[in-house]
Amino acid sequence: MVDIIFVTTNKGKVETAKQKIDKNINLKHIDFEIDEPNINDISIIAEHKVKTAFSKLNKPCITLDAGFYIPSYPNNPNFPGAFPKRELINKIGIDGLLENMKNVQNKGCFFKECLAYYDGITLKKFYGYVYGTLTTQKRGTYTSKKWSDLWYVFIPKNCTKTLAEMTDDERKNRKDDSINPFIEFNSFIKEKFKI
Repeated sequence: MVDIIFVTTNKGKVETAKQKIDKNINLKHIDFEIDEPNINDISIIAEHKVKTAFSKLNKPCITLDAGFYIPSYPNNPNFPGAFPKRELINKIGIDGLLENMKNVQNKGCFFKECLAYYDGITLKKFYGYVYGTLTTQKRGTYTSKKWSDLWYVFIPKNCTKTLAEMTDDERKNRKDDSINPFIEFNSFIKEKFKI
């Protein structure tokens, strides 16, 4: 068994990690805020966060940063990018997003994740993607497992429900062509620590 510290303030990310982390990894959650660099690149943000976390804890750490991308967003392709909370949720809100997208035909969008690991020597990054479309109205109910209010308006590919409408089993077992960063992370940790 190997101990890894997951540093995040997002409880939904912790719930996801608990489901996806290999049983031979003892995941410990520490909840503290790390300031993000003002760079629209989740890879750079995740690296900054994990190195900052390691500098405070001096133990192997992971962080997970996620962006949200809308290629056909009016006058700003791929908005909000690496800043979904700051630039979309906090400034425009979900209702504002739906209003801005109401006349856009192509509502395709995707989440991109970067899971970063750092132990003071080795830095590794693992990427994930979830493709889908935006709805025209909010759908679903609150769950403590949600990462973001975007769950109310995002329908994963090959699905008919938003993430907020799905049961835990439906979210876990959906067939949406997503790529999960924890799969490669688990393989990396098992090889690195021979577990």
